[in-house]
Amino acid sequence: MNARKAAASPAPLPRHRLIADTALELLAERGMRGLTHRAVDEAAGLPQGSTSNLARTRAALLEAAVRRLAEREAAVLAPREMPGVTDPAAAAPAALAAALALALHRYLSHHRALLIARYELALEATRRPELREVYDRAGRAFLEPVVALLTAAGSAAPERHALSLVAWCDGVLFSCVAGQFHATPPTRDALRASCAELLDGMLPRS
Repeated sequence: MNARKAAASPAPLPRHRLIADTALELLAERGMRGLTHRAVDEAAGLPQGSTSNLARTRAALLEAAVRRLAEREAAVLAPREMPGVTDPAAAAPAALAAALALALHRYLSHHRALLIARYELALEATRRPELREVYDRAGRAFLEPVVALLTAAGSAAPERHALSLVAWCDGVLFSCVAGQFHATPPTRDALRASCAELLDGMLPRS
């Protein structure tokens, strides 16, 4: 019986992931000033010094948070849910709008704290060149598939259109989490309609 119970218990998070997740939670709750090695140890329930053993410096701790942020954001919209990933010919504008609306709605419904942590890290990256490099590398992992999908959908200027599309997504997320629309975020249908209107000006009509 005990063995079966033990087998059914979820495995604990690897320590490096626990520390990075806790760092993101602290960034969302307390801001950049509230993120310290000691605070991570306490919030994660780890012995004092555990975070320092993994990330010796503050820069290393921030870089670990950025890498974990990229992993968690990539999971908000799984690749199999993006039109055109397995079949580029399927990247129709309507399907692309629906997928982006799904991702935006998931962020606003379930991952608001993750977004706040991202904004904290983005601002800090403007003052830390080493963090800027890590942050930009993580961003390219999202931007490059968008360029590929827009190319497959018939965009005549996929890189320029990707910039506009990503900037629109970022603007919606910021406005609905930290800006003037934080109290009344749009519905998934409204997001899909707005995204479709944006894509309609970028992509040829079939």
